[in-house]
Amino acid sequence: MGKRREKRRLQQAIGLCRIPVRRRVPDGGATVLPSFFSFLKLGGHGMRLPDKRCIVLDMDGTIYMGDKPIEGAVAFVQRHWEDVDFFFLSNNTSKAPETYIKKLNGMGIPARREQLLSPVTPLVAFLEAEGIHTAYVVGNRDFVSDLRQRMPELKQQEEGAQAVILAYDTELTYEKLSRSALLLQKDDVRFLATHPDLVCPSPEGPLPDVGSFLALYATATGRRPERIFGKPDATLLSGLLQRYAPENMLMVGDRLSTDKLLAENAGIDFLLVLSGEARRSDLPGLERQPALVLDHLGLLDQ
Repeated sequence: MGKRREKRRLQQAIGLCRIPVRRRVPDGGATVLPSFFSFLKLGGHGMRLPDKRCIVLDMDGTIYMGDKPIEGAVAFVQRHWEDVDFFFLSNNTSKAPETYIKKLNGMGIPARREQLLSPVTPLVAFLEAEGIHTAYVVGNRDFVSDLRQRMPELKQQEEGAQAVILAYDTELTYEKLSRSALLLQKDDVRFLATHPDLVCPSPEGPLPDVGSFLALYATATGRRPERIFGKPDATLLSGLLQRYAPENMLMVGDRLSTDKLLAENAGIDFLLVLSGEARRSDLPGLERQPALVLDHLGLLDQ
């Protein structure tokens, strides 16, 4: 009897008194298990996460760097693919959804388009709500094509432009910069940007991203965008927050300025991985620390 009482006491101490049962997400999606069994070893990291049924993963700097998978990150997703619902989020609007799907699939992650979260979704919703039907787009071919598929009625042209839309344009030219800057000198032309990232990580080092472009526009035109749709705007997670309780969600990313702030704005836990932009030396002095800090995602269940 003494051993039985001791076993029950230990079970209560670690919150494992109930046998897990399979649950189905509200929209009839994949059947998942409460994921505490996936994180039983978190005690070694000094904390115990509550049950997580939804994990939102940043991609650049979290799952891969450029075309190279990050050590352990892909293997972690593969190990727990059936345990929780994974969603993939990137502010990088230089790649179409199909490009991300192909990239993830090529790394052994069976992601589907409905699992991708992008700033383009709230951007299109805003354009439709505001009645913007003509815009000058500063973006590469992937972005132009994605925007056209999502909103075919939008005229992407300079003549009659009601707005300038700035994306991560990896094909940026002086012609695009000059024409858009001239448009922004008109008070009735609105200024919209897909995300605020200053740089995009790459294996060779950080590359100028939309945030850096915005500094150029501010200097040349005195204008800053009225709306920026990517992280850390919690609108990106609004659909998921209707399906999952905040305490059942986890955001994983490598950036304090976007990933961490998005998690805070959405009221969900944040795991910082040091496989991308952030460094451990960035942590002292933060008003609010991440729930957990790991060198890479693969260590989460180690």
